[in-house]
Amino acid sequence: MTTIGEALITLLEAHGVDTVFGIPGVHTVELYRGLARSRIRHVTPRHEQGAGFMADGYARASGRPGVAFVITGPGLTNTITAMGQARADSVPMLVISGVNATDTLGKGLGFLHELPDQRGMMEKVALFSQRVTEAHELPGALARAFASFSSTRPGPVHIEIPTDVMVKSADGIMAALSNAAPPEPAAASIAEAARLCASASRPLILAGGGAKKADAQLRRLAERLGAPVVQTANARGLLHRHPLCVPASPSLQSVRALMAEADLVIAAGTEFGPTDYDGYGDGGFVLPPKLIRIDIGAGQLARRPATVSIQADCAEALEALLAAIGSGHAAPEGEARAAAARQAAFSELKPAYAAQVRAVEAIRDALPGAIIVGDATEPIYAADLYYDHARPGGWFNAAAGFGALGSGPPAALGAALGVPEAPVVCLTGDGGFQFTLPELGAALDAKAPVIFVVWNNYGYREIETSMLDVGVEPVGVSPAPPDFCKLAEAYGLAAERLADVGELPRALKRARAAAAPCLIEIIVD
Repeated sequence: MTTIGEALITLLEAHGVDTVFGIPGVHTVELYRGLARSRIRHVTPRHEQGAGFMADGYARASGRPGVAFVITGPGLTNTITAMGQARADSVPMLVISGVNATDTLGKGLGFLHELPDQRGMMEKVALFSQRVTEAHELPGALARAFASFSSTRPGPVHIEIPTDVMVKSADGIMAALSNAAPPEPAAASIAEAARLCASASRPLILAGGGAKKADAQLRRLAERLGAPVVQTANARGLLHRHPLCVPASPSLQSVRALMAEADLVIAAGTEFGPTDYDGYGDGGFVLPPKLIRIDIGAGQLARRPATVSIQADCAEALEALLAAIGSGHAAPEGEARAAAARQAAFSELKPAYAAQVRAVEAIRDALPGAIIVGDATEPIYAADLYYDHARPGGWFNAAAGFGALGSGPPAALGAALGVPEAPVVCLTGDGGFQFTLPELGAALDAKAPVIFVVWNNYGYREIETSMLDVGVEPVGVSPAPPDFCKLAEAYGLAAERLADVGELPRALKRARAAAAPCLIEIIVD
């Protein structure tokens, strides 16, 4: 007999899953019955929050859904933070959990790991939560999850299987594979957008995370129109070093001025979230009066008014728009407008931030093609304001959106497993790293050659500065850091401490050559 737990593994393989992140427990033992015989790799974090962040990093880097196995109750609640971040950043994540036996649910009998309404709780965070009670429901539940990942704005999905259901027979069930695709861009909307493009003399493109797979199309459209391309944090890496690229935050006054002078704005895959467009909370951002919006999600399009809304995958919509425009006519001075905006945006940075951007650029240049996974630390805040990454989709961090401190280290491990051919650097602070420090052990177990760069300024410096700026005496912002190098060495990782950021490029190259997880600590004055 094949059980539902065993069938789950076979069905995940049929959907192309090659890695799951999880910590087995008494409520998920039966989900592991078929795992050892499968082609799926299992990675054990040191905390279920780490499982979620690893799945998140794996998905962002590889473009494939990240999958986590967690136990009912505390295992699932530990994963909620990572699911919240995946929801905020539209990351495809499948969380599969156990739940107590069917006849005990909702009765408050005091069973181990019992929650009053586990599925009801998850429905508040996940795109949807579904309980499987019979074998024939499992293929459809998985097909529904994978369809949501490919046909609309993705996010976390939760499937729970009661312990008494896991052992039921699943003989004869087959995978229901999903071939769901985003809607085709509407011809009328494309035609109207093309008409607006033809009449624009100062066009501008805003690129968000939803456009990170449309680098080629964005380049061609920008060149066709003579339009500067402003990137949100999640879009960094697009149009690297292109003369029309403006890798700067729309929260900066110079970038807002560039948007204000545009007579047409094309927004591709961006939700206009305040962390990108109003990072200083001054209320100074206003939607452009003539706006073309492209987004894969109807719900997202409905949240912001636009002159023309196009529901489609960004690459497909931009390809259709290019065809409708034809040879077109590039607006004059596009490259000059972009160059002036780049110079003005960088000039807005405080000297300390400008120096930190140079440090991030040193990482990029020392390791060509690297994926940089950032935690909420000063160089990441600086680079979110201005930084031109060299790889589409290769820059992501927790300093915007949901902003889960400590997500960087486990997310970097997931990224390294999702794209094993790329160098992966985790840039984290001494405060944030202590949230998920034990995942150094998981990196060692998984043989994931992540380079952990710890920016050690001995505390939550950004929060301390925020307190001082408003006249609050700093409290609670100086947690004592451990000796990170000794801790790394205790896990069997190579480690070195730098007193000068100028030493970082050589240290990175040594770490890359080692082809194993390692740690570099930078002591910051």
